[in-house]
Amino acid sequence: MGKPIVLDASAVLAVLFNEPGAGKVIDLLPGSLVSTVSLAETHSRLLMDGRPAALAWDRVLSMGFEAVFFSNEHARLAGELIGKTGSGLSLGERACLALAIERNGTVYTTSRAWKNLPGMAANLDVVVIA
Repeated sequence: MGKPIVLDASAVLAVLFNEPGAGKVIDLLPGSLVSTVSLAETHSRLLMDGRPAALAWDRVLSMGFEAVFFSNEHARLAGELIGKTGSGLSLGERACLALAIERNGTVYTTSRAWKNLPGMAANLDVVVIA
């Protein structure tokens, strides 16, 4: 079995909005991991787009990924990432990276900047989907 797949909110949103890169993610959804912080970001974006809350939440949860609760360890790692990556990453982005670090996973994102994050572990694989 390969490395776990960890999806950033931007990768989930690419699928939901049929944006560039969605095709690279859609087949990975079953069994992939998404931080609950990324779920909050995804849900917020759907609400800002005018989707009804209950329908938006049901749509997000029906995508087939495994929601991973934001643990104490994720909080520690996400906090420490601010010193390694600078202040340019949101809490949601750092939560996604913390999950990937903890699980030694491959991250899928639309953010090109993640490929060159300073101070990241050499074993962290990042795939930019668009």
